[in-house]
Amino acid sequence: MKSILYTDRLILRMLDDQDSVTVVQYLQDNRVSLAEWEPLRSEDYYSELYQKEQLRQSIMMSYRGEMCKWWIARKDEPERIIGSISLSNIARGAFQSCHLGYGLDGRERNKGFMTEALQGVIEYAFGELGLHRIEANIMPRNGASLKVVEKLGFYHEGMAYKYLKINGVWEDHIHMVLRNEAMEK
Repeated sequence: MKSILYTDRLILRMLDDQDSVTVVQYLQDNRVSLAEWEPLRSEDYYSELYQKEQLRQSIMMSYRGEMCKWWIARKDEPERIIGSISLSNIARGAFQSCHLGYGLDGRERNKGFMTEALQGVIEYAFGELGLHRIEANIMPRNGASLKVVEKLGFYHEGMAYKYLKINGVWEDHIHMVLRNEAMEK
C-alpha cells in the first residue's frame, strides 16, 4: 500500500498512532459539521486513546490489504488535517471491489479539495491496486457529496433503503459506482 499520495494542492497520508493528537484535533474541530453524515459517536471516540487504537487498526488492515485510509492536508498547511478518504472492505478474487468513504473539514468545503483528493485515490485504486469497482453509498439529501462523485464519473446503481444508522436514524442511501472500464477490455 502506498502511504502517501500527492495531488496538485494536497498531500494524502496514512497516519499511525503517533498522529493521534492531530486526528483528534480534526475530529473535535469538525464534530458538528460531520455529525449529520456519520453514526452517533461516544465521547470516547474523541479521545486520543481511542484514536490511537483506530490508527493502529487502520495500519494493520492496510498491511493485510483490507483497507486504505488517507488523511488529507493542504500542501501549504501540511500539519493540519482537513479530511480523510478510505477504501474499505477491499475484496479480491472475482469481485475486485471496495467501499469508498470520505469527509472534509467544514471550512474547506466548496474549494474542490475533495474532488481533487478522490481523483488521486481513484487513480491509485484502479492503477496500483487493480480494483474493478469503487462503491459509494450516499444519503439522497447529501447533494454536495452526490455532486462530487457524479463529477468523477460515478453512476447511480440503486437505492438501499434504511441502509445505515446515521446520527441515530436509519437512512436510505444511493448506491453510486465507478467501474474501472480499462479492466473490462
